[in-house]
Amino acid sequence: MKPRKPLFLDIEQCVDHIVGMFGKDIRMGMPLGLGKAVPLVNALYQRVKQNPELRLTLYTALSLEKPNWSSDLERRLLEPIVDREWTGVPDLDYMRDLRSGGLPPNVTVHELFCRAGAYRKDARMQQDYMSVNYTHTHRDVAAMGENCFCHMIAKQETDTGTRYSCSCNADTSLEALHEFTRLSAQGHKRLTIGMVNTQLPFMYGDAEVSADLYDVIIDDPQHHHPLFGAPRPAINPSDYMIGLNISTLIKDGGTLQIGIGALGDAIAYALDLRQNHNATYQALVADSGLPVRNGDLIDAIGGTAPFQQGLYGSTEMLVDGFLQLYRSGVMKRKVYHNIAIQRLINEGALQETIPADILQQMIDREVLHPYLTRKDFEGLQRFGVFRDTIAYDNGYLVDGDRRYSANLADGANLAAVSAHCLGDRLKNGVLLTGAFFIGPKDFYETLRRMPEAERRQFEMTGVNVANHLYGDEVLRSLERKDGRFCNTGMKATLLGAIVSDALEDGTVISGVGGQYNFVSMAHALPDGRLLMMIKSTRSERGKTLSNIVYKYGHVTIPRHLRDIVVTEYGIADIRGKSDQQIIKAMLNITDSRFQEELLAEAKKYQKIPEDYQIPEAYRHNTPQRLAGLLKKYQQQGLFPAFPFGTIFSDTELTIAHALKVLKAKSSGPEAAEIPAIMKALPEETPADLQPFIERMGLSHPTTAEEEQSRQLLLTAFRLAGYF
Repeated sequence: MKPRKPLFLDIEQCVDHIVGMFGKDIRMGMPLGLGKAVPLVNALYQRVKQNPELRLTLYTALSLEKPNWSSDLERRLLEPIVDREWTGVPDLDYMRDLRSGGLPPNVTVHELFCRAGAYRKDARMQQDYMSVNYTHTHRDVAAMGENCFCHMIAKQETDTGTRYSCSCNADTSLEALHEFTRLSAQGHKRLTIGMVNTQLPFMYGDAEVSADLYDVIIDDPQHHHPLFGAPRPAINPSDYMIGLNISTLIKDGGTLQIGIGALGDAIAYALDLRQNHNATYQALVADSGLPVRNGDLIDAIGGTAPFQQGLYGSTEMLVDGFLQLYRSGVMKRKVYHNIAIQRLINEGALQETIPADILQQMIDREVLHPYLTRKDFEGLQRFGVFRDTIAYDNGYLVDGDRRYSANLADGANLAAVSAHCLGDRLKNGVLLTGAFFIGPKDFYETLRRMPEAERRQFEMTGVNVANHLYGDEVLRSLERKDGRFCNTGMKATLLGAIVSDALEDGTVISGVGGQYNFVSMAHALPDGRLLMMIKSTRSERGKTLSNIVYKYGHVTIPRHLRDIVVTEYGIADIRGKSDQQIIKAMLNITDSRFQEELLAEAKKYQKIPEDYQIPEAYRHNTPQRLAGLLKKYQQQGLFPAFPFGTIFSDTELTIAHALKVLKAKSSGPEAAEIPAIMKALPEETPADLQPFIERMGLSHPTTAEEEQSRQLLLTAFRLAGYF
């Protein structure tokens, strides 16, 4: 006799169940980021760690870690922040052991994606990394023998019983849950575990699931812990300029995909300017030279006017930036998961008010068969075309004691149905379709506080829906019209290839994630465009290097899938262009310190005419010019470092900036000058620096180590120009 499903167990009972079921070979899958059932994973990990005969293999991505430190000064800055902002948030024990070198040999962690640079110097994680498209995650992990899946879930009590939601991670969870349920029914050993956390917002769409998808549910209030908050990063001038450039390519009535981080926030800020401060926005766009350089492209695929129809979000990640755009009135285009309805909307024949001839229009466009089936009826009723009081019964529409034939080919009957059965307004539209989320603490709070009807507009679904068109191509193509898919790369070659996940020696920096999926979708949609964002330069050991290179020994997105590349210096539309046209366009958005060197290399390989010269208009791509461009707007209070708020105090931000300068200069050519600077420091701390010294607990050093830290902190302030 099979046990009742699900079993409601506590953590230790669940660990016993896992070990009892799979013996010495436990292969557990967990979602990316926030949705890990951390208390359960920790208990299982500790059980395996203490018993060398057991073996645990973990398949996951983006294992979240609180900020850590590598020096006394970093500890003094970060430790109070961690205590303040991450109190009660459990650490992943396997990550703590991994960082300390104590991960036991009977535990293997396969990550498919990680925080940029997180494992750059970790040989074991580099070797165990798996390069996988986001949409192929479950398939490839299953091929590795995954036999157990666990994740954190939300719950909701309703009149019909308890419902559960995959909440922050519908992405790969849904596929795993349904596939494991199917395999279990066929007699295979598979285990699905949901761990309730009432701190999670209850999200709707496909994310809402029934209890019978789980073999085990853990619901212990002592483990309803606070969620891991990801602080908003600072946005610098380069980020803002990329966001401004991107904002001109977003078409009213279109679709938007953005990611987490400074660039996503910069896009959200620029779109808010376009919507709510359009005169200022237009002035900045004019000052930037975009209308002269890219006016035809902007007119063809984007715009600079406020949004009348608004945007729909189709994204793998629901990020804080989307909620900011929702507040600012940009995210307001609803889609309806019905081909007939969406076709009429796209053609301008239908808005939210339902016209009396809606059925006739659908029949005329051949998106509705004249004989209305139950499936057709229920699909239209779900979105308000038919009133909720109408029922379908054996080929008839029933309204109380009135019955109408489902045969709409009969003109008189169609008129009667249209007169007596239709609703007034469309309903159940969605503003955004996403697959997972992670964000700041106030982002979670915003979702939790939304009324149900409002939160339902932000649906969560599987990554196999969010990240590609397959399975429902017609509907998704209609919904994702004028899609603009904004992704980030590390480097771009002059011929249009993109490097995003690894170095040419094979060192993994992050992972491909869903980038290829969105590149593919941008090319598959007839009006879709990929907007690949590249910061033109980076700093290494105090030296500035170009991220636009002639060639590179590793590629994430090959050049035959090139589209639009955006840097802080401009926009390069390189889809459907010859090699020399691509090179010219890429040189135009390259930092001018590197343009001539790259041009010379292109000429060396005969990829551009020998007499070609970069036009004068593009020879002034410098950080100084961008800083000057933004300065007058910053003086008006625009373009702050943290436009959407921050967890850090002004004092902490100032200290962090000084320490960042110290770290950069310590690894650069100026490192040799630091001892002399320290010797020349004043004996007394300058009065205006005293609050910073106090925050770091160094006002009254009592040991040689504390005095050394105080001296280093003062040196950091001197190097950063604070005195």
